[in-house]
Amino acid sequence: MSDTVIQTPLDALAPDLDQVEDIARATMSALPPAFKVLASQIALSVMDFAPEDLLGEIGIEDPFELTGLYTGIPLTEKSVMDQATAPDTIWLFRRPILDEWLMRGNVTLHQMVAHVTIHELAHHFGWSDDDIATIDKWWTVD
Repeated sequence: MSDTVIQTPLDALAPDLDQVEDIARATMSALPPAFKVLASQIALSVMDFAPEDLLGEIGIEDPFELTGLYTGIPLTEKSVMDQATAPDTIWLFRRPILDEWLMRGNVTLHQMVAHVTIHELAHHFGWSDDDIATIDKWWTVD
């Protein structure tokens, strides 16, 4: 009998909040230069689930339905007259991201986190689906 241990998905540990954040930051760092500079000015917050009060504000009952969220004023709507009350922020929710990643089964975790990050950046930049597809090649994967 061999002493070789075969690692199965059941043996693997789910990535923690810091690992998800690292993937998101790497995604933002890999953007084209013009977007990279602007993306670096957005706050990033990673937590297991969206807070209940936030879910209530946007009308979502099941916390597993929300993988990410952008809060702030999109660049296409900003004015020099706007007084920000909070920084523009991308929120990523680890547990719903992991659930969607497992349900899909056809993308890597890195691709899943990158996809959610790009989607939330799209809200900040005012990008169309075509714009997103230019940067996020996985956008059209079902």
